Amino acid sequence: MPNNYQPDPKLKFTFGLWTVGNVGRDPFGGPVRETISPVEICDLLGEVGAYGVNFHDNDLVPIDAGQTQRDDIVRSFKRALKDNGLVVPMATTNLFGDAVFKDGAFTSNNAQIRAYAIQKTMRAMDLGAECGAKIYVFWGGREGVESDATKNPIDAIKRFREAINFLCEYSIEQKYGYKFAFEAKPNEPRGHIYFAVTGSYLAFIPTLDHPDMCGVNPEVAHEHMAGLNFVHQVAAALEAGKLFHIDLNDQEFGRYDQDFRFGSVNLKHAFFLVKLLEDQRYNGPRHFDAHAFRQSDYADVKEFARGCMRTYMILKEKAQRWNADKEIQQIVKTVNVQDSALSKLTAKYSKGNAQKLLDAPLDRIELAAAPLPYERLDQLTMEVLMGVR
Repeated sequence: MPNNYQPDPKLKFTFGLWTVGNVGRDPFGGPVRETISPVEICDLLGEVGAYGVNFHDNDLVPIDAGQTQRDDIVRSFKRALKDNGLVVPMATTNLFGDAVFKDGAFTSNNAQIRAYAIQKTMRAMDLGAECGAKIYVFWGGREGVESDATKNPIDAIKRFREAINFLCEYSIEQKYGYKFAFEAKPNEPRGHIYFAVTGSYLAFIPTLDHPDMCGVNPEVAHEHMAGLNFVHQVAAALEAGKLFHIDLNDQEFGRYDQDFRFGSVNLKHAFFLVKLLEDQRYNGPRHFDAHAFRQSDYADVKEFARGCMRTYMILKEKAQRWNADKEIQQIVKTVNVQDSALSKLTAKYSKGNAQKLLDAPLDRIELAAAPLPYERLDQLTMEVLMGVR
Protein backbone atom coordinates (compact mmCIF):
# COMPACT_ATOMS: atom_id res chain seq x y z
CA MET A 1 0.00 0.00 0.00
CA PRO A 2 1.57 3.35 -0.99
CA ASN A 3 2.70 5.38 2.00
CA ASN A 4 0.73 8.44 0.90
CA TYR A 5 -2.52 6.49 1.29
CA GLN A 6 -1.81 5.30 4.81
CA PRO A 7 -4.25 6.66 7.44
CA ASP A 8 -3.23 10.14 8.53
CA PRO A 9 -3.64 10.52 12.32
CA LYS A 10 -4.46 14.22 11.84
CA LEU A 11 -7.67 13.17 10.03
CA LYS A 12 -8.89 11.30 13.14
CA PHE A 13 -10.33 8.20 11.46
CA THR A 14 -12.55 6.33 13.90
CA PHE A 15 -14.82 3.29 13.95
CA GLY A 16 -17.51 2.23 16.39
CA LEU A 17 -17.42 -0.93 18.44
CA TRP A 18 -20.67 -1.74 16.60
CA THR A 19 -19.12 -1.34 13.14
CA VAL A 20 -16.10 -3.63 12.87
CA GLY A 21 -17.66 -5.74 15.63
CA ASN A 22 -20.85 -6.24 13.61
CA VAL A 23 -21.67 -9.95 13.44
CA GLY A 24 -23.55 -9.78 10.13
CA ARG A 25 -27.07 -10.20 11.42
CA ASP A 26 -29.86 -8.78 9.24
CA PRO A 27 -33.69 -8.93 9.34
CA PHE A 28 -33.66 -12.18 7.37
CA GLY A 29 -30.71 -14.02 8.89
CA GLY A 30 -28.75 -14.50 12.08
CA PRO A 31 -25.08 -13.81 12.79
CA VAL A 32 -22.40 -15.07 10.38
CA ARG A 33 -19.39 -13.92 12.40
CA GLU A 34 -18.61 -14.73 16.02
CA THR A 35 -18.91 -11.97 18.59
CA ILE A 36 -15.58 -10.36 19.45
CA SER A 37 -14.95 -8.41 22.63
CA PRO A 38 -14.25 -4.68 22.90
CA VAL A 39 -10.63 -5.52 23.66
CA GLU A 40 -10.38 -7.63 20.50
CA ILE A 41 -11.98 -4.80 18.51
CA CYS A 42 -9.36 -2.41 19.85
CA ASP A 43 -6.66 -4.85 18.76
CA LEU A 44 -8.21 -5.03 15.28
CA LEU A 45 -8.40 -1.24 14.96
CA GLY A 46 -4.88 -0.82 16.23
CA GLU A 47 -3.68 -3.26 13.58
CA VAL A 48 -5.35 -1.37 10.70
CA GLY A 49 -4.12 2.03 11.85
CA ALA A 50 -7.29 3.73 13.11
CA TYR A 51 -7.12 6.83 15.30
CA GLY A 52 -9.94 5.98 17.68
CA VAL A 53 -12.99 3.97 18.61
CA ASN A 54 -16.50 5.09 19.59
CA PHE A 55 -19.25 3.23 21.42
CA HIS A 56 -22.83 3.08 22.61
CA ASP A 57 -23.02 2.38 26.34
CA ASN A 58 -24.17 -1.20 25.79
CA ASP A 59 -21.61 -1.93 23.10
CA LEU A 60 -19.14 -1.80 25.95
CA VAL A 61 -21.11 -2.66 29.09
CA PRO A 62 -24.14 -5.01 28.90
CA ILE A 63 -27.39 -3.33 29.91
CA ASP A 64 -27.83 -5.70 32.85
CA ALA A 65 -24.22 -5.61 34.10
CA GLY A 66 -23.56 -5.07 37.80
CA GLN A 67 -21.09 -2.47 39.10
CA THR A 68 -18.20 -4.92 39.53
CA GLN A 69 -18.62 -6.31 36.00
CA ARG A 70 -18.93 -2.81 34.60
CA ASP A 71 -15.72 -1.65 36.30
CA ASP A 72 -13.79 -4.73 35.13
CA ILE A 73 -14.94 -4.20 31.52
CA VAL A 74 -14.03 -0.53 31.53
CA ARG A 75 -10.62 -1.22 33.09
CA SER A 76 -9.80 -3.80 30.39
CA PHE A 77 -11.10 -1.52 27.63
CA LYS A 78 -9.00 1.43 28.76
CA ARG A 79 -5.94 -0.80 28.88
CA ALA A 80 -6.67 -1.97 25.32
CA LEU A 81 -7.02 1.64 24.18
CA LYS A 82 -3.61 2.44 25.59
CA ASP A 83 -2.00 -0.71 24.18
CA ASN A 84 -3.26 0.12 20.69
CA GLY A 85 -2.72 3.87 20.75
CA LEU A 86 -6.46 4.57 20.40
CA VAL A 87 -8.65 7.32 21.83
CA VAL A 88 -12.42 7.64 22.35
CA PRO A 89 -13.60 10.88 20.72
CA MET A 90 -17.33 10.12 20.86
CA ALA A 91 -19.83 8.16 22.92
CA THR A 92 -23.58 7.68 22.66
CA THR A 93 -26.49 5.86 24.32
CA ASN A 94 -28.40 2.88 22.99
CA LEU A 95 -31.98 4.13 23.31
CA PHE A 96 -33.35 1.84 20.62
CA GLY A 97 -32.38 -1.80 21.24
CA ASP A 98 -34.15 -2.73 24.45
CA ALA A 99 -37.86 -3.50 24.47
CA VAL A 100 -38.55 -0.62 26.86
CA PHE A 101 -37.84 1.77 23.97
CA LYS A 102 -40.19 0.10 21.48
CA ASP A 103 -42.23 3.33 21.26
CA GLY A 104 -39.47 5.84 21.78
CA ALA A 105 -37.20 7.08 24.54
CA PHE A 106 -37.20 10.86 25.02
CA THR A 107 -40.46 11.07 23.01
CA SER A 108 -42.26 8.13 24.61
CA ASN A 109 -45.86 8.65 25.69
CA ASN A 110 -44.90 7.17 29.07
CA ALA A 111 -43.32 9.65 31.51
CA GLN A 112 -41.54 6.84 33.37
CA ILE A 113 -39.89 5.62 30.15
CA ARG A 114 -38.82 9.19 29.33
CA ALA A 115 -37.29 9.47 32.80
CA TYR A 116 -35.53 6.11 32.39
CA ALA A 117 -34.11 7.24 29.03
CA ILE A 118 -32.65 10.37 30.62
CA GLN A 119 -31.32 8.32 33.56
CA LYS A 120 -29.70 5.82 31.20
CA THR A 121 -28.16 8.65 29.18
CA MET A 122 -26.68 10.31 32.27
CA ARG A 123 -25.00 7.04 33.22
CA ALA A 124 -23.79 6.59 29.66
CA MET A 125 -22.39 10.13 29.68
CA ASP A 126 -20.50 9.21 32.85
CA LEU A 127 -19.09 6.18 31.03
CA GLY A 128 -18.12 8.17 27.96
CA ALA A 129 -16.40 10.84 30.03
CA GLU A 130 -14.51 8.18 31.97
CA CYS A 131 -13.12 6.92 28.64
CA GLY A 132 -12.20 10.41 27.43
CA ALA A 133 -15.08 11.24 25.05
CA LYS A 134 -15.78 14.92 24.39
CA ILE A 135 -18.52 14.52 21.76
CA TYR A 136 -21.86 12.96 22.62
CA VAL A 137 -24.12 11.82 19.77
CA PHE A 138 -27.90 11.52 19.94
CA TRP A 139 -29.54 9.28 17.34
CA GLY A 140 -33.26 8.94 17.96
CA GLY A 141 -33.68 5.53 16.39
CA ARG A 142 -37.06 4.87 18.05
CA GLU A 143 -38.17 8.51 18.27
CA GLY A 144 -41.01 8.26 15.78
CA VAL A 145 -44.20 6.51 14.77
CA GLU A 146 -45.80 4.10 12.37
CA SER A 147 -49.14 5.89 12.75
CA ASP A 148 -49.67 9.50 13.77
CA ALA A 149 -52.71 8.33 15.69
CA THR A 150 -50.31 7.06 18.34
CA LYS A 151 -48.36 10.19 19.25
CA ASN A 152 -48.71 13.96 19.02
CA PRO A 153 -45.68 15.23 17.04
CA ILE A 154 -45.70 18.62 18.79
CA ASP A 155 -45.61 16.91 22.17
CA ALA A 156 -42.77 14.74 20.88
CA ILE A 157 -40.67 17.78 19.93
CA LYS A 158 -41.30 19.39 23.33
CA ARG A 159 -40.36 16.18 25.14
CA PHE A 160 -37.16 15.84 23.13
CA ARG A 161 -36.22 19.46 23.90
CA GLU A 162 -36.90 18.94 27.59
CA ALA A 163 -34.59 15.91 27.68
CA ILE A 164 -31.75 17.65 25.85
CA ASN A 165 -31.99 20.75 28.05
CA PHE A 166 -31.79 18.51 31.13
CA LEU A 167 -28.77 16.63 29.79
CA CYS A 168 -26.96 19.82 28.80
CA GLU A 169 -27.26 20.99 32.39
CA TYR A 170 -26.01 17.63 33.63
CA SER A 171 -22.93 17.86 31.41
CA ILE A 172 -22.25 21.41 32.61
CA GLU A 173 -22.64 20.49 36.28
CA GLN A 174 -20.36 17.45 35.92
CA LYS A 175 -17.82 19.57 33.97
CA TYR A 176 -17.69 16.99 31.17
CA GLY A 177 -17.27 19.59 28.43
CA TYR A 178 -19.41 17.58 26.03
CA LYS A 179 -20.47 18.87 22.64
CA PHE A 180 -23.82 17.30 21.74
CA ALA A 181 -24.26 16.16 18.11
CA PHE A 182 -27.69 15.18 16.75
CA GLU A 183 -27.98 12.53 14.05
CA ALA A 184 -30.97 12.58 11.71
CA LYS A 185 -32.59 9.68 9.87
CA PRO A 186 -35.85 9.59 7.89
CA ASN A 187 -37.03 6.07 8.74
CA GLU A 188 -35.92 2.63 9.93
CA PRO A 189 -36.39 1.14 12.41
CA ARG A 190 -39.50 3.33 12.81
CA GLY A 191 -41.85 3.95 9.90
CA HIS A 192 -41.25 7.69 10.36
CA ILE A 193 -38.55 9.18 12.60
CA TYR A 194 -38.83 12.68 14.02
CA PHE A 195 -36.05 15.06 12.91
CA ALA A 196 -35.79 13.22 9.61
CA VAL A 197 -32.95 15.20 8.03
CA THR A 198 -30.00 17.29 9.20
CA GLY A 199 -31.85 20.50 8.46
CA SER A 200 -34.51 19.50 11.00
CA TYR A 201 -31.90 19.59 13.76
CA LEU A 202 -30.32 22.81 12.48
CA ALA A 203 -33.75 24.40 12.95
CA PHE A 204 -34.26 22.75 16.36
CA ILE A 205 -30.92 23.69 17.95
CA PRO A 206 -31.63 27.44 18.34
CA THR A 207 -34.70 26.57 20.46
CA LEU A 208 -32.56 24.87 23.13
CA ASP A 209 -31.35 26.41 26.37
CA HIS A 210 -27.70 25.83 25.39
CA PRO A 211 -27.53 25.99 21.58
CA ASP A 212 -23.80 26.69 21.74
CA MET A 213 -23.24 23.16 23.07
CA CYS A 214 -25.24 21.52 20.32
CA GLY A 215 -24.51 20.65 16.70
CA VAL A 216 -25.09 17.82 14.25
CA ASN A 217 -23.67 14.45 13.26
CA PRO A 218 -24.89 13.92 9.68
CA GLU A 219 -24.56 10.46 8.12
CA VAL A 220 -24.13 9.74 4.41
CA ALA A 221 -26.54 6.80 4.34
CA HIS A 222 -29.30 8.55 6.22
CA GLU A 223 -29.53 11.51 3.85
CA HIS A 224 -29.18 9.25 0.78
CA MET A 225 -32.09 7.16 2.05
CA ALA A 226 -34.18 10.31 1.67
CA GLY A 227 -32.75 11.00 -1.80
CA LEU A 228 -30.88 14.09 -0.63
CA ASN A 229 -27.48 15.43 -1.64
CA PHE A 230 -25.37 14.74 1.44
CA VAL A 231 -22.70 17.27 0.48
CA HIS A 232 -25.31 20.02 0.69
CA GLN A 233 -26.42 18.89 4.16
CA VAL A 234 -22.84 18.94 5.40
CA ALA A 235 -22.26 22.33 3.80
CA ALA A 236 -25.28 23.72 5.68
CA ALA A 237 -23.88 22.37 8.95
CA LEU A 238 -20.42 23.78 8.24
CA GLU A 239 -21.79 27.18 7.27
CA ALA A 240 -23.75 27.28 10.54
CA GLY A 241 -20.69 26.23 12.57
CA LYS A 242 -22.56 23.11 13.70
CA LEU A 243 -20.65 20.17 12.17
CA PHE A 244 -19.46 18.59 15.41
CA HIS A 245 -19.03 15.03 14.09
CA ILE A 246 -19.69 13.13 10.85
CA ASP A 247 -20.59 9.55 9.97
CA LEU A 248 -19.02 8.32 6.73
CA ASN A 249 -20.32 5.30 4.82
CA ASP A 250 -22.13 4.75 1.53
CA GLN A 251 -25.62 3.96 0.37
CA GLU A 252 -27.77 3.35 -2.67
CA PHE A 253 -30.36 6.11 -2.98
CA GLY A 254 -33.83 5.22 -1.72
CA ARG A 255 -32.85 1.89 -0.10
CA TYR A 256 -32.88 0.63 3.48
CA ASP A 257 -29.92 1.67 5.63
CA GLN A 258 -27.07 -0.23 3.96
CA ASP A 259 -23.99 1.25 5.71
CA PHE A 260 -21.60 0.25 2.93
CA ARG A 261 -17.86 0.90 2.94
CA PHE A 262 -17.12 4.59 2.40
CA GLY A 263 -16.96 5.55 -1.28
CA SER A 264 -18.01 2.11 -2.53
CA VAL A 265 -21.27 3.19 -4.20
CA ASN A 266 -21.47 6.89 -5.05
CA LEU A 267 -17.87 7.78 -5.79
CA LYS A 268 -18.49 11.28 -7.14
CA HIS A 269 -20.58 12.18 -4.10
CA ALA A 270 -17.82 10.83 -1.85
CA PHE A 271 -15.25 12.89 -3.76
CA PHE A 272 -17.14 16.16 -3.31
CA LEU A 273 -17.74 15.34 0.36
CA VAL A 274 -14.04 14.80 0.99
CA LYS A 275 -13.23 17.91 -1.01
CA LEU A 276 -15.67 19.97 1.07
CA LEU A 277 -14.31 18.69 4.38
CA GLU A 278 -10.70 19.24 3.34
CA ASP A 279 -11.26 22.62 1.67
CA GLN A 280 -13.08 23.85 4.79
CA ARG A 281 -10.40 22.37 7.07
CA TYR A 282 -12.85 20.38 9.15
CA ASN A 283 -10.82 19.17 12.12
CA GLY A 284 -13.28 16.89 13.92
CA PRO A 285 -13.33 13.07 13.88
CA ARG A 286 -14.09 11.30 10.62
CA HIS A 287 -16.11 8.35 11.83
CA PHE A 288 -16.81 5.37 9.58
CA ASP A 289 -20.28 4.22 10.65
CA ALA A 290 -20.28 1.33 8.21
CA HIS A 291 -20.30 -2.46 8.16
CA ALA A 292 -18.42 -5.08 6.17
CA PHE A 293 -20.41 -7.30 3.83
CA ARG A 294 -22.31 -10.11 5.52
CA GLN A 295 -20.16 -12.54 3.52
CA SER A 296 -16.94 -11.30 5.17
CA ASP A 297 -14.89 -13.06 7.83
CA TYR A 298 -12.81 -10.98 10.25
CA ALA A 299 -9.80 -10.97 7.94
CA ASP A 300 -12.05 -9.32 5.36
CA VAL A 301 -13.48 -6.98 8.02
CA LYS A 302 -9.95 -5.65 8.41
CA GLU A 303 -9.84 -5.04 4.66
CA PHE A 304 -13.15 -3.23 4.96
CA ALA A 305 -11.74 -0.93 7.66
CA ARG A 306 -8.54 -0.32 5.72
CA GLY A 307 -10.63 0.36 2.62
CA CYS A 308 -12.72 3.07 4.28
CA MET A 309 -9.59 4.97 5.32
CA ARG A 310 -7.67 4.31 2.12
CA THR A 311 -10.55 5.57 -0.05
CA TYR A 312 -10.71 8.77 1.98
CA MET A 313 -6.97 9.29 1.56
CA ILE A 314 -7.18 8.66 -2.19
CA LEU A 315 -10.08 11.09 -2.57
CA LYS A 316 -8.21 13.67 -0.51
CA GLU A 317 -5.37 13.45 -3.05
CA LYS A 318 -7.88 13.67 -5.93
CA ALA A 319 -9.34 16.83 -4.36
CA GLN A 320 -5.87 18.37 -4.23
CA ARG A 321 -5.37 17.43 -7.89
CA TRP A 322 -8.75 19.00 -8.81
CA ASN A 323 -7.85 22.19 -6.96
CA ALA A 324 -4.48 22.38 -8.75
CA ASP A 325 -5.73 21.58 -12.26
CA LYS A 326 -5.25 24.72 -14.39
CA GLU A 327 -8.09 24.08 -16.82
CA ILE A 328 -10.54 23.21 -14.05
CA GLN A 329 -9.62 26.30 -12.07
CA GLN A 330 -9.89 28.51 -15.14
CA ILE A 331 -13.46 27.31 -15.69
CA VAL A 332 -14.25 27.86 -12.01
CA LYS A 333 -12.86 31.38 -12.24
CA THR A 334 -14.79 32.10 -15.46
CA VAL A 335 -18.19 31.05 -14.14
CA ASN A 336 -17.76 32.86 -10.82
CA VAL A 337 -18.25 36.39 -12.12
CA GLN A 338 -17.20 39.03 -9.60
CA ASP A 339 -18.41 42.62 -9.43
CA SER A 340 -17.18 44.38 -6.32
CA ALA A 341 -19.40 47.42 -6.76
CA LEU A 342 -22.59 45.35 -7.01
CA SER A 343 -21.51 43.03 -4.21
CA LYS A 344 -21.06 46.05 -1.96
CA LEU A 345 -24.61 47.17 -2.77
CA THR A 346 -26.21 43.78 -2.06
CA ALA A 347 -24.15 42.94 1.04
CA LYS A 348 -26.25 45.13 3.34
CA TYR A 349 -29.55 46.86 2.84
CA SER A 350 -29.84 50.62 3.01
CA LYS A 351 -32.21 53.00 1.31
CA GLY A 352 -29.33 54.33 -0.78
CA ASN A 353 -28.10 50.87 -1.77
CA ALA A 354 -31.63 49.83 -2.75
CA GLN A 355 -31.99 52.87 -5.02
CA LYS A 356 -28.57 52.29 -6.62
CA LEU A 357 -29.50 48.68 -7.25
CA LEU A 358 -32.80 49.71 -8.81
CA ASP A 359 -30.88 52.06 -11.11
CA ALA A 360 -28.18 49.51 -12.06
CA PRO A 361 -28.03 48.70 -15.82
CA LEU A 362 -28.44 44.91 -15.57
CA ASP A 363 -29.27 43.41 -18.97
CA ARG A 364 -30.91 39.98 -18.64
CA ILE A 365 -30.29 39.12 -22.32
CA GLU A 366 -26.59 39.83 -22.02
CA LEU A 367 -26.40 38.00 -18.67
CA ALA A 368 -28.17 34.93 -20.05
CA ALA A 369 -25.74 34.75 -23.00
CA ALA A 370 -22.67 34.17 -20.82
CA PRO A 371 -21.28 30.63 -21.40
CA LEU A 372 -21.39 28.07 -18.60
CA PRO A 373 -19.20 25.11 -19.69
CA TYR A 374 -20.47 22.79 -16.96
CA GLU A 375 -20.38 19.67 -19.14
CA ARG A 376 -16.66 20.22 -19.65
CA LEU A 377 -16.13 20.90 -15.95
CA ASP A 378 -17.98 17.75 -14.92
CA GLN A 379 -16.10 15.65 -17.48
CA LEU A 380 -12.78 16.96 -16.21
CA THR A 381 -13.90 16.04 -12.69
CA MET A 382 -14.67 12.50 -13.85
CA GLU A 383 -11.27 12.25 -15.53
CA VAL A 384 -9.55 13.30 -12.31
CA LEU A 385 -11.53 10.62 -10.47
CA MET A 386 -10.79 7.95 -13.09
CA GLY A 387 -7.08 8.69 -12.89
CA VAL A 388 -6.52 9.81 -16.49
CA ARG A 389 -5.94 13.46 -15.61
